[in-house]
Amino acid sequence: MTEANRKRRGSASHFGSTDNTRMVFSPVVVRMQAILQREMVREFLAELMSTYVMMVFGLGSVAHMVLGGKLGSYLGVNLGFGFGVTMGVHVAGKISGAHMNAAVTFTSCALGRMSWKKFPVYVLGQCLGSFLAAATIHGLFYTAIISYADGHLTVTGPKATANIFATYLPEHMTLWRGFLDEVLVTGMLQLGLFAITDNRNNPALQGTQALVIGILVVTIGVSLGMNSGYAINPSRDLPPRLFTFIAGWGVQVFREKDWWWVPVVAPLLGAYLGGIVYVVFVGSTIPQPQTLENPMEHEDHKIPALPKVTPQQTATSSLLLVSASPTTDLQASLFRP
Repeated sequence: MTEANRKRRGSASHFGSTDNTRMVFSPVVVRMQAILQREMVREFLAELMSTYVMMVFGLGSVAHMVLGGKLGSYLGVNLGFGFGVTMGVHVAGKISGAHMNAAVTFTSCALGRMSWKKFPVYVLGQCLGSFLAAATIHGLFYTAIISYADGHLTVTGPKATANIFATYLPEHMTLWRGFLDEVLVTGMLQLGLFAITDNRNNPALQGTQALVIGILVVTIGVSLGMNSGYAINPSRDLPPRLFTFIAGWGVQVFREKDWWWVPVVAPLLGAYLGGIVYVVFVGSTIPQPQTLENPMEHEDHKIPALPKVTPQQTATSSLLLVSASPTTDLQASLFRP
């Protein structure tokens, strides 16, 4: 056999091997692609990724404030969470609406803007993303945490580090005052989100919704965040708290002032009330374009009195968000330290 024939046979054998490999793995790839194209799966992954992005920036800014001395500040925390929300909206706004907040998702379902069957999918994605973000920040800042706290992981006291991951009441606050604070602040968040994304009213300009939602979160933090740490989001507080329980801070993260359940329950109530207030006192009072009967025609049809404007689709969300698809409300989500 000549050298040329051997090369041709070898080349044919190689291509045959490649074809066989494709035959083995191609169905797996096709199956994975089919799974990822399912609406529920895409929305789950979108909520996971957007919440992860928001929480990494937010918790990282808290770590700088607690551990970094002059390298961090309360304003830095507000900016970290605010612009973390903005980036989360850009990551997933077109897919799921980037709620990043179980209270926002709850309100969307309760007011009929989204199907209840999506509620567990969204919340599971948010909680998993938040938990993974807490694990990421713990890994990045582990040596700083140990050095700052002299090797002790404490929940309270001058060397406390659990507050990097979840909210805790200050000394001047009682449990029920903290509850009312979370209800009010989350209500302000939801009201602001509806206003920003309501195309019938005076919404944020197309393409700026993500930034405006982030500014809303920053504004809430700098003006109303002192009393309870403005968790305003069950998905922001509970998963990182659970992580600290597992990572060594212990059961005290749930026992301290019995606060742990408030950032879970109060934001749900607050967001719902904030949504109701907007819908009843603002949304229902927005004038609608009137129609006038055409006197020149005998047919029974109406002509719009105002020029018809096609509403532009919004692509944003978080703490928060707007409608990015026929079935999805793009709303926004949020937090604090």
